Amino acid sequence: MKITAAEFITSNTDPAKCPDSSLPEYAFIGRSNVGKSSLINMLTQRKNLAKTSGRPGKTQLINHFLINNSWHLVDLPGYGYARVSKSAKKTFQKFITSYFNQRKQLIAAFVLIDSRHAPQPIDLEFMQWLGENQIPFCIIFTKADKLKPKALQRNIKVYSDIMLETWEEMPQYFVSSSTDGTGREEILEFIYHINQQVGN
Repeated sequence: MKITAAEFITSNTDPAKCPDSSLPEYAFIGRSNVGKSSLINMLTQRKNLAKTSGRPGKTQLINHFLINNSWHLVDLPGYGYARVSKSAKKTFQKFITSYFNQRKQLIAAFVLIDSRHAPQPIDLEFMQWLGENQIPFCIIFTKADKLKPKALQRNIKVYSDIMLETWEEMPQYFVSSSTDGTGREEILEFIYHINQQVGN
């Protein structure tokens, strides 16, 4: 899929105020230092579409971007050790949960995982919650350029082994790097083929 148009549409904390559209949506979410904004900019080839920051937790709203006038990319707040108050974290959790439970346009979530680290309980718990709520998702292992190929495959296998203890099969996953563009074509092709199936 070639990205010919990408524009910011709206930000809010209320799923009911998200775009009143029948277009399919793909939500991107992960721990607050996982490189989500950089990945979104890499996918769309727009340097500043999603705002990047050296301070984790910059995204604090549900952000909708219209891609090719045919689908929405949704940038959700990161979870984890964002430097925000406990009350703010509870607010994030509430509207993130509401988004996933209420947003009928959502086709799939992409859960971003830092490929450099051992499996984190917060990531595993979040994916378990998605599964229990029957929300389709894929995994994107980010920052692949920071590891040598063997170390990368070893870390992914550790993740797979742990998930297969409770899942029937490993969710579909992609390996990405915002630095060198790894994974861009595969992720966009995945979205393209699903959009074809749902009629967009």
